[in-house]
Amino acid sequence: MSFTEQYTSYQYFLTSSPAPYVAHIQINRPAKLNAFKEAMWLELRQLFNQLSSDPDVRAVVLSGAGDKAFTAGLDVTEASQNGLLSPDGNLDGARKAARLRRHIAEFQECISALEKCEKPVIAVMHGISIGLAIDISCCADIRICSADTRFAVKEVDIGLAADIGTLARLPKVVGSFSWVKDIALSARDFGAEEALRVGFVSAVHESKTKAVEAAVKMAAFIAGKSPVAVQGTKEVLNHSRDHAVEENLRYVGIWNAAALQTNDVQAALLSGMQKRKPTFEKL
Repeated sequence: MSFTEQYTSYQYFLTSSPAPYVAHIQINRPAKLNAFKEAMWLELRQLFNQLSSDPDVRAVVLSGAGDKAFTAGLDVTEASQNGLLSPDGNLDGARKAARLRRHIAEFQECISALEKCEKPVIAVMHGISIGLAIDISCCADIRICSADTRFAVKEVDIGLAADIGTLARLPKVVGSFSWVKDIALSARDFGAEEALRVGFVSAVHESKTKAVEAAVKMAAFIAGKSPVAVQGTKEVLNHSRDHAVEENLRYVGIWNAAALQTNDVQAALLSGMQKRKPTFEKL
């Protein structure tokens, strides 16, 4: 079964494989600036869980369909009428709180699927990239964008604190806590060059097309490496972010006690000596 045939069931995401072992996922609601409603984040979780365990995928590129937006974030109109922000006057305060807590936890879990995906994820942002765009991209392993990208942590402007991951992850992504508070408290826009300067993105390209091309090239390069090594590196780096150095050293020691038994080490060393490109079994 081809890659496309395996991933045809998704309504809100376009899927393709532009290079061996590379999946390109596009958020596909361009008429609404790729704004998310509940069905979309539930589908996002399902999709990335499938990608995580697919042996034919070793790296993932995530972008937005259309020319205008990566994503404009939460579809506030939809959420107000049918979802997270919809009124429920028949419940008392405690029951409303329980309902909202469960809803928020599920929403968080769906977006976190990118971070939990075993494969490295490269987010390619362009145009409008606000609100949920920051939550999603903070879960990616690598972020690049086009020069026209307009970012914002927009939640303060709709009367709430961001609760899907930005406030937890963004301070660990960039080097300046002051800058994070600047953009989160003010909900102001910031552009591609500012995002590059603070380390939110690692590269800026002149257009969306160029950015996607660069991401696919990068993903293909990573996909040519040992999947045991790449997936282990992602796991250990994510662990290091949330744990002390001593804990992480112990963790990687235990991890590699198993991972070093792979044949990939010998294959990589031999190919280096023989000056040829190595090939690795599916994982």
